[in-house]
Amino acid sequence: MVSEHGRPGRPRSEEARAAVLHAVDDLVVELGYGAVTLKGIAERAGVSRQTVYRWWSTKAEILLEASAIDARKELSVAAHDDPVDDLAAYVEALIGFLSRSDAGAAYRALIGEAQHDKAVGELLADADVLGESAELVIMRAIPEADRKLPMAQATALLVGPVFFWVLSGRESRDLDARELVREFLRIAADIPVG
Repeated sequence: MVSEHGRPGRPRSEEARAAVLHAVDDLVVELGYGAVTLKGIAERAGVSRQTVYRWWSTKAEILLEASAIDARKELSVAAHDDPVDDLAAYVEALIGFLSRSDAGAAYRALIGEAQHDKAVGELLADADVLGESAELVIMRAIPEADRKLPMAQATALLVGPVFFWVLSGRESRDLDARELVREFLRIAADIPVG
């Protein structure tokens, strides 16, 4: 039998999986990324280390999975008729995720670790949670014919300013989502913005 990650073994229990994913977020917020261990995650989750190792190889894998699940929920915004409203709702959600959410704190910890650990950097490059969420809202708000940039550049342009602002320690309340979106649309799309 093969687990959902393609490794041999018993299928994982959803209860154990959820406990591990919840534990890793809590521990990173409480202790910081460097102090978190797989042993500590297993103890907090109430599962054996063998259970953890059966499904994940590193704490970064666990943390990325936990962050990705939460990010998909937190960055999923309802569609709006106006592209500025649609994109601004996403940017507000992104600001909240990166600056106020425990999952966002965990994601920021992974970004920091990726600066020193090539394997973590590769892991993040393979699972671009923020890029995926931005792409969905950009496709919804800007018809392909109106987009002036390739999607990868458009997502970087939308996410990048918020990412820089939050990661450089600035106050998120000083960000104006609508102004960021107007600038984004000026550069990325042939859509008149009022």
